[in-house]
Amino acid sequence: MSFNKIDEIREDFEKSKIDFTNLPDSPMDLFSNWFSQALDADKDNAISFVLSTVSQENIPSSRVLLMRKVDENGFTFFTNYDSSKSKDIENNHFVSINFFWNKLEKQIRIIGKAIKVPAEDSDTYFNSRPENSKIGAVISNQSSIIDFNLDFEELISELDLEKQAIERPKNWGGYKVIPTKIEFWQGRPSRLHDRVLYVKTDENNWKKERLAP
Repeated sequence: MSFNKIDEIREDFEKSKIDFTNLPDSPMDLFSNWFSQALDADKDNAISFVLSTVSQENIPSSRVLLMRKVDENGFTFFTNYDSSKSKDIENNHFVSINFFWNKLEKQIRIIGKAIKVPAEDSDTYFNSRPENSKIGAVISNQSSIIDFNLDFEELISELDLEKQAIERPKNWGGYKVIPTKIEFWQGRPSRLHDRVLYVKTDENNWKKERLAP
């Protein structure tokens, strides 16, 4: 295996810039604007983000997830409540989210508190999922150690799918990340990137600051 010439890769950024004279008061308005651009530019990847958590041993961990809902209060994703990420969240509710939209040269970094959504919200989303996705949530004990030879098709065949609807497992549901800080990063030439940070000061207000590249 060779990693030669990695240090020779060069890329300049020049697709857009942040208008610091016309920033909205709420970062969620700016997120909505950028997210709409991401959907237009690369729909398949627009909802992908990296979630970072910290374990009880203070060891960080990151993974790519899909955002399933966003509103003025935060960002929602769904998972197994027995997974590694959920155990981390139960230990430390503060998490980090990172969106990177390469085609737009845009990045959004979010720090916030993850809380479980109401069970009825998890039910609503689970019931909207394709049947195969529902089955996957039922038969997979996410993050647990399994045998290399485990045959998931065999587990699926053991389910009596014709006699009953597939119900949401009680250990599966959503988290909403309530943001306390949101940074918007726009790639710019010569690595002099545009950065603006929103910090929540109270329930309804945000402070805006420009950051050095």
